[in-house]
Amino acid sequence: MHKTDVAIIDYGLGNLYSIKHACEYMGLSVEVTNDPAAVTRAKSVILPGVGAFGDAMDALKRLDLVSPLKDVADSDIPLMGICLGQQLLFSSSEEFGAHEGLGLIPGRVQYFPIQEIDGRTYKVPQVGWNTIHPPEDDPGRWAGTLLEGVSPGADMYFVHSCHVVPDSDEVMLCTTTYGDVAFSSGSFYKNITAFQFHPERSGTEGLAVYANFAKLIRSSEA
Repeated sequence: MHKTDVAIIDYGLGNLYSIKHACEYMGLSVEVTNDPAAVTRAKSVILPGVGAFGDAMDALKRLDLVSPLKDVADSDIPLMGICLGQQLLFSSSEEFGAHEGLGLIPGRVQYFPIQEIDGRTYKVPQVGWNTIHPPEDDPGRWAGTLLEGVSPGADMYFVHSCHVVPDSDEVMLCTTTYGDVAFSSGSFYKNITAFQFHPERSGTEGLAVYANFAKLIRSSEA
């Protein structure tokens, strides 16, 4: 049976069209699905998401998608999380109460504080463009990852009220600062890469993420 290059998980809380278009632009075959079997047989998986953490976890459980995602994480299949999809990969979230996540990356999800700095209010959610940078202690961190070739300081598009806090700094792929809060805007752990921003809505630099994702899929076939 021919394997689809990318399974994009449709659980009712994602901006699927833009992600599908970005993948197809890179020449990848795409299946938008909530079929657990389709998730585990694809060459790679994307977990998107917008909305509330608790609602998303309820939907994944209702559709029997939790076990397939954990199976993918235990394999060598590339798994990419986007926006809420990144947060769901972590252990827990405080958004609208305490919620258990997928637990695929050790760490938690917490709210941004309301910040007043030099007369400017940093509203929550953060909506708009902000820059991403490699971790200060590891400027070469992006080599060989989905951010290879992306310019340090590149602008990416964000929409979120919460951010991830990994248990280990080694998981941090890129960082972003909103007001006085420096947070992990990208994560890299085993076969999992995840971003708080939307690369498919972030212009040329964002499309470079999908170009690297396509290269990763094709290299795994060699």
